[in-house]
Amino acid sequence: MQREYLEDNKKINFKFEQNKDDFIVDEIGIPFKNRGNFTILHVKKVELTTWDMIAAFAQFLNLPAEKIGYAGLKDKHATTTQYISIESKFEKQLKKFKHPQIKILKSLRHTHSIRMGDLQGNRFSINLFGVDKIEAGQIQKRALKSVKNGLPNYFGYQRFGRDEDSIEQAKAMIAGDLHISDAKLKRFLISIYQSQFFNAWLRERVVFSREENQGKFMLLEGDVYLSNEGKLFTPKQIPQKDFEIKKVVPTGLLCGRDVYRARGAAREIEEKFDDEFLYDKGLRREALIYPEDVEFKYQNNFDVMRISFTLPKGSYATVFLENIANKNFSAKTLQNKK
Repeated sequence: MQREYLEDNKKINFKFEQNKDDFIVDEIGIPFKNRGNFTILHVKKVELTTWDMIAAFAQFLNLPAEKIGYAGLKDKHATTTQYISIESKFEKQLKKFKHPQIKILKSLRHTHSIRMGDLQGNRFSINLFGVDKIEAGQIQKRALKSVKNGLPNYFGYQRFGRDEDSIEQAKAMIAGDLHISDAKLKRFLISIYQSQFFNAWLRERVVFSREENQGKFMLLEGDVYLSNEGKLFTPKQIPQKDFEIKKVVPTGLLCGRDVYRARGAAREIEEKFDDEFLYDKGLRREALIYPEDVEFKYQNNFDVMRISFTLPKGSYATVFLENIANKNFSAKTLQNKK
């Protein structure tokens, strides 16, 4: 499904490559107490999935992979850093750990194992190729506009697999036409199912906003908002001022049970992308995100622009790049050079 963006700008045909030199991701962890029964490792991995990296530690320590905590999954075709947790009784053994694609950068303690979502965000540094001087200025202008106005918080193409075959599997499973016994795969396919509905809802709201609100996300009566304090609410009046100063952000539905649904005009659109019979727990996801600390470095002689930026957890760097380029990327169109 095509991802649409708030401003229908002219396309910029830069390229980027997901590899160890041109796609760098650094996880921003939670504050660790530096005391407790768990060892926190700040780990750098190169051209490895998070699962492969955890498997390497599990094999070295001879323990189940489930005993190693992590906050999020990081790209394979990249150089990435992230935090993992292991019981502190393995601390001495870890000093002997060696792997050609993994390096332990730092070790400290914490009071509990790292859980999924225990991060603040991610810092990206990505090289964009084929950028001339005029395009460099356009990229900078569009990126900084996203800092001010936000950009749609789509799930990126990575969520749905190379051929998007996971979506068809998820639909078949939900419909009862496909039996999946593996609990982890089951949860993954359900999340794919929810993500597709969210992206379709967000696309409709973006197109509506582009047509009716001059490229700024249009709030509707009955929208569900997330406050800076993490509270979900539906106000009696549209909180335009709070939205403009980023005190609140509208949210979209990840369908399921026990979730706060929109009302009024907002619900009229939302219900088209809802499955009220899905038994798994539903959630709300921010409709917009705001990149921070955006920096640029342009190599004029090589037509390369390096863009660095920070995004909140759960959001996709490739969506930010799509927003700038005003075109969709896919796994098929990107080259992974080592």
